[in-house]
Amino acid sequence: MTSAVTTDKSARPGYGQLLRTPGAIGFVLPGFAARLPFGMLTISILLLVQHTSGSYGSAGIVAAVTGVSMALSAPVMGKLTDRRGQSAVLVPVVLMHSAAVSTLVALALLGAPVWALALAAVPAGASVPQVGPMVRARWAAKLEGSPLLPTAAAFESVTDEFTFVVGPVLATALCTGVHPAAGLITEAALTLAGGLVFAAQRATQPKPHAVVAGGEKHASALSFPGLRVLIVAFLGIGAVFGGMQVSLAAFSNEIGNPGANGLLYGVFAAGNMTAGIACGAIAWKIGPRRRLLLGYAGLTVAASVLWTAHSMILLGALGLAVGLCIAPALITGYTMIESLIPANARTEAFTWLTGAVAFGQATAVTLAGRLTDAHGSSYGFLVPMAGTVLALATLLALRSSLAPKAPSRIINSSPVSSAAVAPEAPAARVNERGVGHRVPVTVD
Repeated sequence: MTSAVTTDKSARPGYGQLLRTPGAIGFVLPGFAARLPFGMLTISILLLVQHTSGSYGSAGIVAAVTGVSMALSAPVMGKLTDRRGQSAVLVPVVLMHSAAVSTLVALALLGAPVWALALAAVPAGASVPQVGPMVRARWAAKLEGSPLLPTAAAFESVTDEFTFVVGPVLATALCTGVHPAAGLITEAALTLAGGLVFAAQRATQPKPHAVVAGGEKHASALSFPGLRVLIVAFLGIGAVFGGMQVSLAAFSNEIGNPGANGLLYGVFAAGNMTAGIACGAIAWKIGPRRRLLLGYAGLTVAASVLWTAHSMILLGALGLAVGLCIAPALITGYTMIESLIPANARTEAFTWLTGAVAFGQATAVTLAGRLTDAHGSSYGFLVPMAGTVLALATLLALRSSLAPKAPSRIINSSPVSSAAVAPEAPAARVNERGVGHRVPVTVD
């Protein structure tokens, strides 16, 4: 097995080689179309409800209900997907989501009270399809034992990054340039079309597994301490996204140029995407745990000075710095799942992380909305600072939980073939990589 994998840079598996995998384009493209709305939903609700109600606080409540509902339902959807199969879960979910979002749009345009909008936001959030984890599961099933698997992990992390930053920019442009409801309408349409096309690609979806070998029940992904620590980190990242969305919109209105919101968020997104592409392509020489801690420290510092900006140029520069720092933390966190969680619980694990971002975003939108209504946009920027400071403190205190577990921990949940861990491999090296890993290639 080791002869098939190389660490030589000249032979490094790349994105181009990955996308030439037979059948890959068939699920990558519709998968991207179906997961892009994930980044559009919160900001679209925020801008529509703020337009109809005139209050960022009310808009934050509705957006927060959506995010909390999404966060609570995501792990349940992940478990069902592992056990029942992707198509069986995805088709009814995207149909439900389109109907729920359409209802929310209609109520908002009719001037319904906040409590009615919040009630409609529950099914809209709960039915957000977890397409990102499903795509990752397809790569894992298709590339099992291949040196391209780490490349696929990096590629999916970059794709997630695009989703988090392109979605809000697109939604903002539609809501401010076309119609306040255009963002949500587009979100529902993309979810429906992309989700159905993705679900139709049955040849590449992994087989469902209701029980693990020996008839034992699945161990919950949440039972692994490393995932719980990563959830806290992703809550902080969600706080950055939510706080930035509200506060940038409020700042743009304060300076009398609402259209600047799209430009400012676009600068933030540009930094995020640039760093995301670089993180996926760099041959890292430091371990993922150290990368996560360093990246999160940089994010915390950048987010902690946003509230000091009182000019569009300075805020754009600081937003760019925040964007550049988010990508290393976010991508490394997603990549670490492979070494922390056994294969039969990874879809659930990924949904916990996406749910954590949604929950952090929802909480931040609510808090920043109330602070902005009461004191102005500068106070809204305190939310990303608080979220990242608390998350960084947790990461530093519990960093030992992020080390890959010993073989016995994972063998109990997922049997390992003799080919996965060579008999002659030193025990320390096996523990370092995690059971089931091949010799790492130079793309993290």
